[in-house]
Amino acid sequence: MRIVLLAGVAAAAMSGCAMNSTVSPDYAGQPRLQGQQGLVDLAARYKSNPDDKTIAIHYAAALRAQGQSGQAAAVLEVSMARHPRDVEVSVAYAKALTAEARFEQALTVIDNSIRPDAPDWNALSVKGAILDQMGRSPEARQLYGQALTIAPGEASIEANYGLSYAMTNDLGSAEQHLRRAVAMAGATSQIRQNLALVVGLQGRFDECQAIYAAELPPDQVEANMAYVRALLTQQNRWDVVAKG
Repeated sequence: MRIVLLAGVAAAAMSGCAMNSTVSPDYAGQPRLQGQQGLVDLAARYKSNPDDKTIAIHYAAALRAQGQSGQAAAVLEVSMARHPRDVEVSVAYAKALTAEARFEQALTVIDNSIRPDAPDWNALSVKGAILDQMGRSPEARQLYGQALTIAPGEASIEANYGLSYAMTNDLGSAEQHLRRAVAMAGATSQIRQNLALVVGLQGRFDECQAIYAAELPPDQVEANMAYVRALLTQQNRWDVVAKG
């Protein structure tokens, strides 16, 4: 069971429609079988057109959602070579590197994509999430605040803000930010599941289960509830939370 810290902005169907969002495709909240079939479809698209950056970004996001972060990083390394100054490719590559715990390399990639005079809000948010993984949460939250001034109302920024507080065990503040994120237009299933996690870690199991039940099939709800209870028994519950 993996909890994704880098919340997606716009979920895109993995098959049957055009992929018109490369900002932060979110496949982590999809049902298992749908995710597996979508990965097959995206693999075929990527094989037929590896130069298309949109396909590469979506394929890598789908790979990460299925736990194949190493292959995702390899796909985006190739895409970086083909699109060396593309911010969206750089952001996606940094996320894939972070999923592999290659934090310093991810930080270098994302820093190279941020223009001081006109920073990209998604790049700032991703850099914040990398810093959170490195234990530098105060710096991360400064970046989330900066990103929100550029893109107020972006659910993914508020979600990362909340998860930053969760990683330092301030679950009350985490819940406040995640509830703001859930109320925003761009909220994804993964953001709602992260809210369920934070609610559950405060011992409110019925509420936690209800949130999961609105997002997932019964078997996954039970698995997630077991995961929440297991986290509560661990001395450092956030050391098992994986980067998305």
